[in-house]
Amino acid sequence: MKKVTIVLLLLSQFAVFAQNYKFGKVSKEELEEKFYPLDSTADAAYLYKYRRTYYDFNSSSGWFDVVTEYHERIKIYTKEGFEMANKSIVYFAPERGEEETVGSIKGYTYTLINGKVEKEKLSKKSIFKEKKSKYNSVKKITMPSIKKGSVIEIKYKLISPYTRSVDDLNFQYGIPIKKLKYQIEVPEYFIFNKRSKGYFNVKMVKNSKSGTIGSLNYKIDVFLFKDNNIPSIKNNEPFISSIHNYRGGMKFELTQENFFSVGGGIKNYSNSWEDVSKRIFKSSSFGAELNKSSYYKADLQNILSTAKSSSEKIASIFQFVKNKVKWNGYNGKYTDKGVKKAYKERVGNVADINLMLTSMLRSAGFKANPVLLSTRDNGFPFFPTLEGFNYVISMVEFEDGTYVLLDATEKYSLPNLLPSRALNWNGRKVVKGGNSSWVKLTSSKHALEENMVMVKISDDEMIEGMIRTKYVGLNALNYRKNYNHIKEDNLKTKLEENYNFEIEDYKVANKVLLGKPVIRNVKFVSEDLIENINGKLYIEPLLFLTKHTNPFKLEDRKFPVDFTSPWKDKNVVSIQIPEGYKVESLPKTFAIGLPENLGMFKFMVSQKGSKISTISILQFNNAVISPQYYAALKDFYGQMVKKQSEKIVLIKQ
Repeated sequence: MKKVTIVLLLLSQFAVFAQNYKFGKVSKEELEEKFYPLDSTADAAYLYKYRRTYYDFNSSSGWFDVVTEYHERIKIYTKEGFEMANKSIVYFAPERGEEETVGSIKGYTYTLINGKVEKEKLSKKSIFKEKKSKYNSVKKITMPSIKKGSVIEIKYKLISPYTRSVDDLNFQYGIPIKKLKYQIEVPEYFIFNKRSKGYFNVKMVKNSKSGTIGSLNYKIDVFLFKDNNIPSIKNNEPFISSIHNYRGGMKFELTQENFFSVGGGIKNYSNSWEDVSKRIFKSSSFGAELNKSSYYKADLQNILSTAKSSSEKIASIFQFVKNKVKWNGYNGKYTDKGVKKAYKERVGNVADINLMLTSMLRSAGFKANPVLLSTRDNGFPFFPTLEGFNYVISMVEFEDGTYVLLDATEKYSLPNLLPSRALNWNGRKVVKGGNSSWVKLTSSKHALEENMVMVKISDDEMIEGMIRTKYVGLNALNYRKNYNHIKEDNLKTKLEENYNFEIEDYKVANKVLLGKPVIRNVKFVSEDLIENINGKLYIEPLLFLTKHTNPFKLEDRKFPVDFTSPWKDKNVVSIQIPEGYKVESLPKTFAIGLPENLGMFKFMVSQKGSKISTISILQFNNAVISPQYYAALKDFYGQMVKKQSEKIVLIKQ
């Protein structure tokens, strides 16, 4: 009975401690905690994560504001957790129109000194405002006097005049949450769809209360979300489109404004894909822009006077738009400047450029339509949504059922070769009447990297040789995009560090010839690729191309592995056996496949005369591998790493 009493007492004390989240009141127990009890690897944790969003009638504007209050209490366990002391609050602040405001910022840093709780107030000097883009600003906050063991606490308020938008609720972060409480209060006039996202759900409890504006009484729907001990999803696993896509949360999207009861009207939003398509086309920044054509007529006639076949016409129009209008780096399904102004000023956002391209293709006689999509860092719209799409490309369809996808914002793209940011599962083709359908964005063609290496071993056990690397498809696009603007000396230095050799000659062909693969030829020497142990030479068959680590670390992964595109690495290495040596042993031939023909690995080492030849092929046939195959994929990679690490052994004759 004594043990039971003690346990109950401890639990009751813990409950009291856990429930005391009044701002400015941090306990000694919170500061004494050395690590997060449910995850000792956590660098920090939210002890309390609070949010309240409500509609507040603004008598000055005669309309509602959406007000969101935040309160966060964070425990810092390690130096790596110090980054949580720097907070950035992004808010909508366009160059024209109404903007959101961030205010009522308060904060403290708490530290345990000589057994006493000391707190330091956040200074106004540690709060900065920066313009992030033409649409957004950011408030940057730096909390004072951070140490291992500190607790930081911050509260602030965001006020928005945009009643159609309630920011997403996020239930998971890169650090765990000890206690979460969110409350969303919506007047009866606004009807929202509520869609869960990610792989962790918090139960929603709905009730209601009353609100008043003068003599008018109305109902407020209250949505409450409460949970304890929510695990983190860290951003340390490879091949993820965006970790935010898989962290648990909920999206609120307005589907109806209904002021019928107070003498107003009813306005519907995105209840179906047909509604979404119609609404987007009705926008003057979308459908109307497709109908404008006078501004490019003369240029289009010049293009069509030389291009004869359909493929030539499409390619020429596509290249013309790429050269004519530069992308300003902004996404969007609606135009920013408008197609005519973008054309004249030679710069525009995604919609300016690709709606212009679509219009020109239509004027040339092609069946061209815009395709809406969500970029890889923006999640994926599984349900009818206006807000879920943030990008648009162009699509040309042919009578035989085939089609070509085009994105003129990327200078190195080709027909049916989209940049990585746009390769997010499927896009939604939209036409004027409201009809829409899914379109596969990812090509079935593999992004190829092919390496051919020829080396010989000198008397002093140096390796010298050549490597020829060929990049095809998305790999060629990414190479050009990532490296064409970098000085050759910097590229050589990076390659030397990666491959552990010294470069004697370096050439890259087809850097701007988009129809051809990028070819890189490198002549090199290295003294670090051979081990001599008791007179025997040990050499990895793939030399510096060997993969030594398995990138997949988790025991279980609840979200997909996203490679962006099907891909293939092929390595062929030829090693000249040095005079006076012979082969003692070679790694055995090996092949392994994944279920459902998702991928395969082949590895073969053979000797012919005085040369040892190695062929290694790693291939994935799907861009996305679902979580059910993660264990098989992890084992697959582990076996591949083990096989590639096996050595060729040479002994003296």
